[in-house]
Amino acid sequence: MTANTTRHTRCYSATAALALTTLVAGGVTGCGASGTTGTTPSTSAAASATPVPQMISTAGHRLAFYLTPGKSPAIVLDAGGGADSSYWQNLVPVLAKQTGREIVTYDRAGVGRSDEVPGPWKAQDAASDLEAGLTQLGITQPVVLVSHSLAGEIATYFVDAHPDRVGAAVLIDANLPEFFTDTETAELVAANQPQIAALEAQPSTKQNRQLLAEAADYGPAHLAYHKMSWPQSVPAIAIVSATTPFDTPDDARLWKDAQAQFADAAPDRRLVVADNSSHDIPTDRPDVVVKAIKDVIEQVH
Repeated sequence: MTANTTRHTRCYSATAALALTTLVAGGVTGCGASGTTGTTPSTSAAASATPVPQMISTAGHRLAFYLTPGKSPAIVLDAGGGADSSYWQNLVPVLAKQTGREIVTYDRAGVGRSDEVPGPWKAQDAASDLEAGLTQLGITQPVVLVSHSLAGEIATYFVDAHPDRVGAAVLIDANLPEFFTDTETAELVAANQPQIAALEAQPSTKQNRQLLAEAADYGPAHLAYHKMSWPQSVPAIAIVSATTPFDTPDDARLWKDAQAQFADAAPDRRLVVADNSSHDIPTDRPDVVVKAIKDVIEQVH
């Protein structure tokens, strides 16, 4: 694939989910591309419904975890970049009712009620945070890991380090290693320099600082991520959106190809297309997400 001017001038809303790893609400605005700005509940709107967190400490910072009681295996929901645990507020009661399982959501470092951590964001560190949280909460049996967008990177590093801790996974329009070729990563880095500059020009807020931390070292981090692989022993369903996070045909095709390549790499993987959905599948098609979770629960022993 050859870089070209059209690809490098794609609008912020189409690149945000991959490069700055968020669906922006406020701050830098999208250019009106359909299906990419998302309808995720904002943190402020959901604050009144947020339960009291259980705070755990690891590596010098504190993280907020939220538990809905139920039986094993626990379902762990990990939101995309820039989103906190409130992203799942509408899905949690549905999952609890339909599965009877324990539901775990949490705020990653730098979002929600969790502490900020200085320096570039690293998926490996986020995976270590998740492992520490589950361990301190006594959730040591294999879980069903449900990861959206950026959280696909955390899931990959987590399952690579702790394959015995994940019984199965649902990866929702997730950042998968297969997508981040040298060419695509270089184009993503180039395409997002104006957006990074725009964020740097805004007042410093917790949200903006976290977005900039996620953008820092993006190129080298994703070239390394491209070399990762999902263990053959851990079943997974990859759900891909109808529109993908992109509004350019080449990128959309590469995104869908990467999702299919992942699903085809092992017998216990499956690709599901969420029709009539944007990248924001958990909001647009929660029924597809719930069905996939219920399906993989059967594979957790």
